[in-house]
Amino acid sequence: MNLTSTIIAAACGSTQLRAAQWIAPLQAACDHFQINTPLRLAAFLANVGVESARLTAVVENMNYSADGLLSTFPSHFDAAEAQEYARKPPMIANRVYANRNGNGDEASGDGWRFIGRGCLQISGRRNYELCGVGIGLDLISHPELLEQPANAALASAWYWSARKLNTYADAGQFLQVCKVINLGSAGASGTPNGYSQRLALYGAAKQVLSA
Repeated sequence: MNLTSTIIAAACGSTQLRAAQWIAPLQAACDHFQINTPLRLAAFLANVGVESARLTAVVENMNYSADGLLSTFPSHFDAAEAQEYARKPPMIANRVYANRNGNGDEASGDGWRFIGRGCLQISGRRNYELCGVGIGLDLISHPELLEQPANAALASAWYWSARKLNTYADAGQFLQVCKVINLGSAGASGTPNGYSQRLALYGAAKQVLSA
């Protein structure tokens, strides 16, 4: 199925101009990993839109204030540490992502080296290694390759395929797709945090794709 700037803009919540820049990378990635039906594309692109801040960012933003650190990562920082780490993205990433997803400890620097990159924010040494094998790139030595649009899109489609998300998309199980990718715990309303934005884009995507 051929993507257009109109489809991408609606599904990802981006401008038409930015969507046009992503047609080739997203088309190639979706073709390679069989994300090729209206339901698959709708679910994939809606999550890409949220994870990439509407196609404006392919690197995770770790530039937190002290208050932001305490509210987002309360188990990792006390008040004094939050002041020390505030607005220092490499230090923050190394603390928060230490000993997770194949990363070493805080001193290893893995948290910052293997920060979330790509349209679906691949993160952690283990995922970079597996992704590199899946798309034929040495991402351990060169993690920054995932900042290039073609690789950012291809890595995200690999992640989707590796977790067999076409199966959930085909069944219309969008919530399950979002849970696998990245969805916060349920808030006071009982709805997982971050789901409403994804659901809105999914609805727009299905409409423009006639799914």
